Amino acid sequence: MDKVIEKKRFSKKTIIIIVGVIAFLGLVGYGYSLSLNKVFKVEAEKITVSKVAYGDFEDVVLLNASVVPLTSVIVSSSEGGTVAQIFTENGASVVAGTPLLRIANPNALSSYTSSETSITEQINQLRKLRLDLEQNQRVMSQDMMDIENNLRTASRKYKIDSTLFDKKVITREEFNISSQNYEYYQGRKGLLKQAVKQENQSRIMQLQQIEISIARMNESLQTIRQNIENMTIKAPVSGRLSSYDPVIGKSYNANEMLGKIDVLQGYKLQAGVDEYYINRVKEGQTAQCEFNGQTYALRVSKVIPEVTAGQFQVEMVFEAKAPEGLRRGLSMQVKLTLSDNSKSLLLSQGQFFQSTGGSWVFVVNNGKATKRNVKIGRKNYLYYEVLEGLQKDEEVITSSYDQYNQYDIVEISK
Repeated sequence: MDKVIEKKRFSKKTIIIIVGVIAFLGLVGYGYSLSLNKVFKVEAEKITVSKVAYGDFEDVVLLNASVVPLTSVIVSSSEGGTVAQIFTENGASVVAGTPLLRIANPNALSSYTSSETSITEQINQLRKLRLDLEQNQRVMSQDMMDIENNLRTASRKYKIDSTLFDKKVITREEFNISSQNYEYYQGRKGLLKQAVKQENQSRIMQLQQIEISIARMNESLQTIRQNIENMTIKAPVSGRLSSYDPVIGKSYNANEMLGKIDVLQGYKLQAGVDEYYINRVKEGQTAQCEFNGQTYALRVSKVIPEVTAGQFQVEMVFEAKAPEGLRRGLSMQVKLTLSDNSKSLLLSQGQFFQSTGGSWVFVVNNGKATKRNVKIGRKNYLYYEVLEGLQKDEEVITSSYDQYNQYDIVEISK
């Protein structure tokens, strides 16, 4: 009898086809997942991974500061011109009034000389007017003396003639002559007295104006002569000359800095601070530095908010006596305290911040790093303060993201 052979449900060929289809679908699915999550492969030795820690956050910033004199005075010329003579050299110790150099400016000198001559002539004219007023006063005083003398004579004659006329000794005509003379000189005296009064009032006002004008002109003369003298630049204070490099024939504009004089009464520190901290650095904040193995306390005395090349400047003074041995130009590392310590999650500083601005990071887990949004707060010279998005002991790539900041996943190979 023929035996019925049952047909197998899946042949070997069919199974191979099914397995191939499944593998293909798997590859398609994997490729699709890769299209949704971009993956970048990187070797572990080429990146830096840091662990999130919890501890005291020191709100400080490290600064490279330079030692500068506590007080420096700028040396400049009120007039522009060219250097004609140099009397001293850079680095020299000078006392106030020491000649440093002489500026030549023929045009300014000619103008000053012309103005000086003109003002001198005006002063002489005013002095002559003053003499004329005084002479006029003397003439009027002499006239008053003459009239008073004539009035006294006429008064005596009038009194005598009045008596003689009453006694019928002289005629009425003779008496009338005496009376007229007396009245005439009385009137003359009254008129002259009024004229003298008016003249005195006018003379006093004119003399006051003349004196004021002469005083102002003398001040102008002194200014002109001082400007001429100022062409010889002198040390305004005692100290050490610095930033001073004149050359014969070199031109300077008016009020342009010629150099500085460092007043040797102490030192302060000057440092550039990253503009990131511009709203957090204030006068009165404390700092510290080390010199010759000792720590010294400092205080921020001045903040200069103008930003140049990404930095603004601060000046710091020593709270106590400055250390011995400081010299201008020495470099020192300063730790500037912005606020008190506080407990926080800490993430080591790294170049990742330049790529993300601190808005997200790659968090590492089992050899893969994925993007995660975070919130970064303050920073110091070692750490960033983590406000949101990370937990203690999580690991984060803190090196630069420039090569893979467009990717979603970073696979780390050993």
